[in-house]
Amino acid sequence: MNLSPVLSIDKISLSFGGLAALNEVSLTLAQGELAGLIGPNGAGKTTIFNILSGVYQPDQGRVDAFGQSLLGLKPHQISNRGVTRTFQNIRLFKALSVIDNIKVAFHHENHYGFLSALFQSKRCLDAELRFDERAKTLMSLLELEARALDQAGSLPYGEQKKLEIARAVASGARILLLDEPAAGMNPGESAWLMEAIKRIQHEFKLSILLIEHDMRVVMGISDRIHVLDHGVKIAEGTPKEIRNNEKVVEAYLGSKRK
Repeated sequence: MNLSPVLSIDKISLSFGGLAALNEVSLTLAQGELAGLIGPNGAGKTTIFNILSGVYQPDQGRVDAFGQSLLGLKPHQISNRGVTRTFQNIRLFKALSVIDNIKVAFHHENHYGFLSALFQSKRCLDAELRFDERAKTLMSLLELEARALDQAGSLPYGEQKKLEIARAVASGARILLLDEPAAGMNPGESAWLMEAIKRIQHEFKLSILLIEHDMRVVMGISDRIHVLDHGVKIAEGTPKEIRNNEKVVEAYLGSKRK
């Protein structure tokens, strides 16, 4: 793995009405790395994702992706730079089919205009064929092929989560921010998801930052884990190091391990 950072967060702080959500948090994500971001509820994990995706602007600090600042950019501009995310609350086009939900994310590669689409030019048809094939690859990786023509809103919750991941990858992700992808899944589905995320990471050469409360998922697939508590980073290390870190145990259990 190339350890050069593709994402760098340097001492970001953010307060809401005098309440500190983040206090000088720093972390990096290396090229090709899958890093976990964990912590108790209210620790500031999703706040970091909201800053990375342009929803919030920090009060201070710096955020760079691929050597360029993300601060001040709108969410679509950040996505166009290859930083994309999923959400805790699923956000799909519920009335569209599974394959169309994925294909719509290829808009950043759409180089034909309205008239070309209207008259079904060769350029338009060739592009749509490419998008079809790539969407099928993603559906195959996430075992959604049999659902290709089903409406997204009709899918079981776990499959909607998988579809959201597929669409995020299709949007041109180089850095993928996954916000609780295993939420609502049973243990078997979570185990399958771990393998699917690794396959997607390898297939598309992604760097991934993962928020997840299911410790089996985080510990099972993360190269490195960052731990937040009350807006402060309290630990960083390998899954084994984090599992045995007294500060982490105290943050989760409320008391030191005896």
